[in-house]
Amino acid sequence: MEHDAAEAKGEIVVINTCGFIGDAKEESIDTILDFAEAKKEGRINKLYVMGCLSERYFDQLGKELPEVDRFFGKFNWQELIADLGSAYRPDLVNERSLTTPGHYAYLKISEGCNRSCSYCAIPIITGKHKSKPIEDLVEEARLLASQGVKELQVIAQDLSYYGLDLYKKQMLAPLVEKLSQIEGIEWIRLHYAYPAAFPMDILEVMERNPKVCAYMDIALQHISDNMLKLMKRHVTKADTLSLVNAMREKVPGIHLRTTMITGHPGETEEDFAELLEFVKEMRFERLGVFPYSHEEDTYAWKNYKDNIPQEIKQARSDEIMALQRDISREINEAKVGTRMKVIIDRKEEDFFIGRSEFDSPEVDPEVLIPVSEVVKPGHFYEVEITAAEDYDLYATVVD
Repeated sequence: MEHDAAEAKGEIVVINTCGFIGDAKEESIDTILDFAEAKKEGRINKLYVMGCLSERYFDQLGKELPEVDRFFGKFNWQELIADLGSAYRPDLVNERSLTTPGHYAYLKISEGCNRSCSYCAIPIITGKHKSKPIEDLVEEARLLASQGVKELQVIAQDLSYYGLDLYKKQMLAPLVEKLSQIEGIEWIRLHYAYPAAFPMDILEVMERNPKVCAYMDIALQHISDNMLKLMKRHVTKADTLSLVNAMREKVPGIHLRTTMITGHPGETEEDFAELLEFVKEMRFERLGVFPYSHEEDTYAWKNYKDNIPQEIKQARSDEIMALQRDISREINEAKVGTRMKVIIDRKEEDFFIGRSEFDSPEVDPEVLIPVSEVVKPGHFYEVEITAAEDYDLYATVVD
């Protein structure tokens, strides 16, 4: 179950943490402290912590947070199961208990990363890339579909690398083809591709297969050749422009989600101006920005001085997001009067909240439908867009 420290339910709390960037680490620590207080007050009996933060700072956390009964690393879930009084069941390895709404699920196809980006701690935490076999993923997805899941969010730290370790070639496209053949699965959405050596064959699958959403989450991070080199991205500006243009040419209407980093060591005013112009010209449908976080033991931590003040990092981030807000509004306004398929996630006050194939849960815009309409969460509907805001759309159901 999900827990709220203010109204803790149950006797045991397990906190799954993130240790990727400063904000995520701070949120994880705050959550641990909240439940440590709940334990002191006797509102819970046991407190366990696992995940990336625990993996990365195992010894330090144990010394600083004695209220926690036990820390587990990211991959020590069998030990956690034992501490909870249960036994590991290999026959149930692909079965899932969802924390998402029942109509969609995340399907993680690999763990770890073989890239060496200067700023990134993921390889330190998770280790080298390890693909999950196609047959295991298909079985997991088939079990999810049998439980009522209609939409798969296919995720990995690096989708582009999938299959190279197991099959000696990129296998994202064949995997997605097999997933699309599962009865009950209607949408497949792809998250976290890497631009270097991007598997171009997935675009043909996306264009041809109606179950594969015309959506790609691909973190570009920057555009100036100076910064791409300092970031150790192993792509150039020309490579990036060619890839983005090819995606839009091969999959008309594709919605691209990307992220940028501002304030990485060495970013000059000229580099930032080039990034701002790139965002303006490319008009990404979905875009987020992270001010650079100087993470321990990364290449940047060891080799670069964190020489850009936090206020400048944040100001640059805010400037890009202000530009992106205008772009998003213009893209949304162009959709008014069009029709699209949406899935309903939930009811919230005066609206049912839905998403199109171009929208991933929690991070992307939503489609708001008046509660006067007769719709049900977990079902698909055709709607007509009636109005637009910066990030959200309003719609009515088409009879």
